[in-house]
Amino acid sequence: MADLTHHDSATRTTTRNRRTALGGLVIAAGMVGLAYASVPLYQLFCQVTGFGGTTQVATETPKGIIAREMKVRFDSNVSNDLAWKVTPAKPITDRIGAVDTVNFVATNYSSKPVTGHAIFNVAPERAGVYFNKIECFCFTEQTLQPGETVEMPIVFFIDPELDDNQELDTIKEITLSYTFYASDNEGS
Repeated sequence: MADLTHHDSATRTTTRNRRTALGGLVIAAGMVGLAYASVPLYQLFCQVTGFGGTTQVATETPKGIIAREMKVRFDSNVSNDLAWKVTPAKPITDRIGAVDTVNFVATNYSSKPVTGHAIFNVAPERAGVYFNKIECFCFTEQTLQPGETVEMPIVFFIDPELDDNQELDTIKEITLSYTFYASDNEGS
């Protein structure tokens, strides 16, 4: 009888150990899955909320233009792994709600075609949700041939609803900043 009790206890211990190991594996696999999903989920969160200065993609033009003016500055940074020079557009001042077009100028200084892409943000971050791009070179990768110089347009507007946000009453200037990186796609 003592052998049976010992056997039942050993079986229960083995079963508990297997359940614990299986639970640990499920948790570890879930953590790995979340690690892979975190970047796209964070980007989606930022796009929906404007968090982190993420701009909005507009499918239509604004509903109107208001008298309040806003200055928009442009900035560009190029990663060391990309043999491009990018000159940002000059600052502009316009009424909120007006649709504006500006051009960045990029030159490929390498001896081969290079594909790059740009990530962006807006400062102050709170204004990102009101900054709407209708067209932007940042929506797709750009491939420049050796020595090629191209103009890269941005068509945008600032949503007049910005004026309804009392936290942004003192904002008179927004900066749209791009950082350019070499694409993982080989054509670069």
